[in-house]
Amino acid sequence: MKVPNILRLVYRNTLVNIDPGSMIILIGLPGLYLVFFGFGFQSLGSGGAGGTSYLSYLTPGIMAFQSVMAGTTGGSMLWADRRWGMLSQLLMGPYTRLQYLLGIMLTSLLFGLVGALVMLGVAVALLGSVPVGPVALLVMLGTITLGSIFFGALMLLLSALVKSNTAYNSIQIMLIFVVNFASTVFYPLSSRLPLPLQVLFRINPLTYVSDAVRGAYLGTFSATDGLQLGVLALETVVALFLATRAYLRSDVSFE
Repeated sequence: MKVPNILRLVYRNTLVNIDPGSMIILIGLPGLYLVFFGFGFQSLGSGGAGGTSYLSYLTPGIMAFQSVMAGTTGGSMLWADRRWGMLSQLLMGPYTRLQYLLGIMLTSLLFGLVGALVMLGVAVALLGSVPVGPVALLVMLGTITLGSIFFGALMLLLSALVKSNTAYNSIQIMLIFVVNFASTVFYPLSSRLPLPLQVLFRINPLTYVSDAVRGAYLGTFSATDGLQLGVLALETVVALFLATRAYLRSDVSFE
């Protein structure tokens, strides 16, 4: 039985990204956030929203953050494949441009879901038990799926437009930093924040992902969370359109 080209590309992309260095960034860094931030801030008496422990508050935020980390894999792969001529070699074989794009997006999605489940497993080890039912888990994974597609498309758009390695890495790091810390991953949105930061929190797609995952995790999912997911779905469609358009128009190699 012949394996579909897209699955072969997903397999190839997965192998490329499971080296120890990549795993430290994709899984180790969020895991360290969960351990050190969770226990560190909790030791200061910092509770989560609704009186929950800070570690319980942080867990769904770190799970949501995995969608950002997963998105970086796709963008980095496209940039590296163009830089080293791998994309042109793949397209000389049985693969089309669209298949390559779908392979990268599915790889980002896979890493987002696996990373989120790993963080959930870490939380179980730290907290002893996590009261998440099947329906809540499906909502959480569905939200992370949407977030992974959005951030995967965003990073692909960046990769398709930027030709300098230094510029690409600098923009990606700055983007990750701003998206991560100007969201509700680590702390709730407060009216005491400066107005520009409040606006940044409210328009940040990671806030939507984090709020929805946390709502499902803590059993407080609301109509507002559903509305935010609707907005995120619309933003994802736009990001995918722009990323696909830029990718199809970009050169297959920098040489």
